[in-house]
Amino acid sequence: MTGTLDLWPIGNCQVSALVDADGRFVWGCVPRVDGDPLFSALLAGEAPQTGFWSIDIEDRVERRQQYLRNTPILVTRHRDANGGEIEIIDFCPYFRRNGRSYRPVAFARIVRPLAGSPRITVRLRPTQEWGKAREISAGGSNHIRFPADAMTMRLTTTAPVGLVLEERTFRLEQAHTFFLGPDESFAGDLSATVDQMLTDTTAEWQEWVRGLAIPVEWQDVVIRSAITLKLCQHEETGAIVAAMTTSIPEHAGSQRNWDYRYCWIRDAYYTVQALNRLGALDVLESYLAFLRNIVDDAKGGHIQPLYGVLGEPEIEEREAARLTGYRGMGPVRVGNAAYSQVQHDAYGQIVLCNTQAFIDQRLLRMSGLSDFEALEKVGERAWQLFDQPDAGLWELRTRQSVHTYSAAMCWAACDRLGNAAAALHLNERAEFWGQRAAAMRARIESAAWREDTQRMSATFEGDDLDASVIQLLDLRFLTPDDARFTSTLAAIEQGLRRGSHMLRYATEDDFGLPETAFNVCTFWLIEALHLTGRSSEARALYEEMLARCTKAGLLSEDIDPVTGELWGNYPQTYSLVGLINCAVLLSKPWNSVR
Repeated sequence: MTGTLDLWPIGNCQVSALVDADGRFVWGCVPRVDGDPLFSALLAGEAPQTGFWSIDIEDRVERRQQYLRNTPILVTRHRDANGGEIEIIDFCPYFRRNGRSYRPVAFARIVRPLAGSPRITVRLRPTQEWGKAREISAGGSNHIRFPADAMTMRLTTTAPVGLVLEERTFRLEQAHTFFLGPDESFAGDLSATVDQMLTDTTAEWQEWVRGLAIPVEWQDVVIRSAITLKLCQHEETGAIVAAMTTSIPEHAGSQRNWDYRYCWIRDAYYTVQALNRLGALDVLESYLAFLRNIVDDAKGGHIQPLYGVLGEPEIEEREAARLTGYRGMGPVRVGNAAYSQVQHDAYGQIVLCNTQAFIDQRLLRMSGLSDFEALEKVGERAWQLFDQPDAGLWELRTRQSVHTYSAAMCWAACDRLGNAAAALHLNERAEFWGQRAAAMRARIESAAWREDTQRMSATFEGDDLDASVIQLLDLRFLTPDDARFTSTLAAIEQGLRRGSHMLRYATEDDFGLPETAFNVCTFWLIEALHLTGRSSEARALYEEMLARCTKAGLLSEDIDPVTGELWGNYPQTYSLVGLINCAVLLSKPWNSVR
């Protein structure tokens, strides 16, 4: 029940691409994830004529795909009607070289004959300027150039260049290598060098996975989710994007088409929280460096909900007219106006991400007094704004309220600052922040609790149901045995649960009533079910969610609760976080199998 989002990500923490079930590159941006799409077919309607890279076998009768074990390296095999078979290996080079991380703006493909006399056709039709076909300039005996103002690309290959240019079908009698990268000469033997890149990239990823502390159950799920979350980090700066795509709608014709190729403070917090549970400290350390720059630039003032991957504060939103949209369901949006919104929960997420750095002695750089003093400015903003209206975590564009989730996150900022102060033996500051957190808690409990309906409201002003209130448990604001939480959970289940799936809310927003469930909310429900003693039900629900994953083992943002079809941007960090967190929570311990 995966719908049409049957896509396989590859990448190297600089660039990424999505490969479809036919082995075509249909999405990928350069020179980084939030750049101009080199491959744009995913958003070009039902039968795109450009924006893809395919290697097709003639008279195909069978195809199958899988990743090389514990890597994002994809292997696609095609078999033809006469017994001919080929193998295509797709990857982005990623390994240590000369003391540095080698992660070029490049995509490598190796195609090999496995059986019979297969005939293939190579079609490379890249785009620029959001859907405009790139022209081909004169190349050489082994390369083709694709000029563009943003970044000229060059395909270097051992295949017959003329046959590739003319898209003519030819017999594959030996392995051929394709390297699509910057417009510069390829040094060395192409096949041997790319083969070595494949070996080194495989080793780099498998060594990274080897260091993860995974649960005994659902290991494949956790490993694949962790690898993909790492792919969502822009390693140069440490920023973590919410998804690799833009403008895949939340449901058919919804107009809820957003660009997720930026770093949301909230989404990144959940990502590092999940990877921390697996011991992936490299992602946390890189992201903390990104956050320190954000805090420095804010100078004690407003923190935006999201930033560009280089920390850019302005991300103007526009529509790309050349692209008709996913399955023709436009608009295709570039940029995201949410950067200008007021969302107070960001203050809590910044502090929560940083708190570990004051305590965890494994880190290469532990936080000290100057870091604490910078975070106190963030805490001051949380204290000032926790009971003021904002757009909330769902980023409502036409109205504001005092959201309980945002208020609780601000409370967590002050509460955890007290913990950080204690770790630094700053007793007076620990007491100061502890007192503020206590005052905030009293205000939130008074304003959000509804005695008549026996539940915590999503807003201070109303009596609203919202799945985000379940997060009061994860924040340690409420405990699983608190009667207020159990009655709130019951109300949320009754009002927002649709079979095996959970809506964010069931009231009209800027675009009407939502029709699809939000996957991370279902994972929040699973966590709450387990922690409140309903573990068998939680496990069953988790298994149902696993059945909804794509063949690549991943999830998008949303799901149709009736058909099971996936919608929304993909792969979505929130959803992958849910896959990891629930597996860690529900799995039996390792000592049970030793």
